[in-house]
Amino acid sequence: MTSLNSHGVRFAFGTLTVLPVRVTRWDRGAARAGMLCAPLAGLVVGLAAALPGVASLLLGAGPLLAAVISAAVPAVLTRGLHLDGLADTADGLGSGKPADDALRIMKQSDIGPFGVITLLFVLLAQVAALYELYGRGWAYGAAAAVAAAVTARLALTLASRRGVPPARPEGLGAAVASTVPVGGAVAVGAVVVAGCAGAGALLGGYGAPHHALAALTAPGAAELLLRHCVRRFGGVTGDVFGALAETAATAALVVLALG
Repeated sequence: MTSLNSHGVRFAFGTLTVLPVRVTRWDRGAARAGMLCAPLAGLVVGLAAALPGVASLLLGAGPLLAAVISAAVPAVLTRGLHLDGLADTADGLGSGKPADDALRIMKQSDIGPFGVITLLFVLLAQVAALYELYGRGWAYGAAAAVAAAVTARLALTLASRRGVPPARPEGLGAAVASTVPVGGAVAVGAVVVAGCAGAGALLGGYGAPHHALAALTAPGAAELLLRHCVRRFGGVTGDVFGALAETAATAALVVLALG
């Protein structure tokens, strides 16, 4: 079990980040453990996003620059794959084509108008929300950056649960689809919600329930997109996973900014 957990951590960091972690096993067992560990990779990405944002504030920069930095770091640490997946998924859904044709559109290297528009508004929403939060204080912005990254990866854990099929027989979607037991996915979700609530409690006031609400809303928004994609494409793909992560991150940030 310890060996499998080690392979799972490697799988999570090796597939979901650019950190120099070598994936030593690429099988269903490692994929299951890796997807259960996905929020842990999100925690590292979130901390990496928050630290330079906070540092820029302490060095005299305004909340807008801090927001841009905290939004940019996760893109860098994933080679932009989640944003690319979001754009490809938007193009596939927006095409109105049958599943096979839509999947073919998603595999193309270029980005169509639906993808460009979706990327624009999602990134604007993320930066705007982080700007509001950093404007309230460095702790609010930092906590939000971490919560967004963790809940984004929680969405991937939940999307890997049993019963969610792959749309293609190859790729990351096929490798991780239906690997995670439903009970395990729910348990990881409970840990993430509790962790976000605990972090929010440090901010005082209604921080705990506010962050818990964000941690529940984020995977809820991703679940709506997941169900639509399964209906349209017949299952999940690596691009869909990227879209789910960005949707969850954006939803979490918007909820926190509305407090």
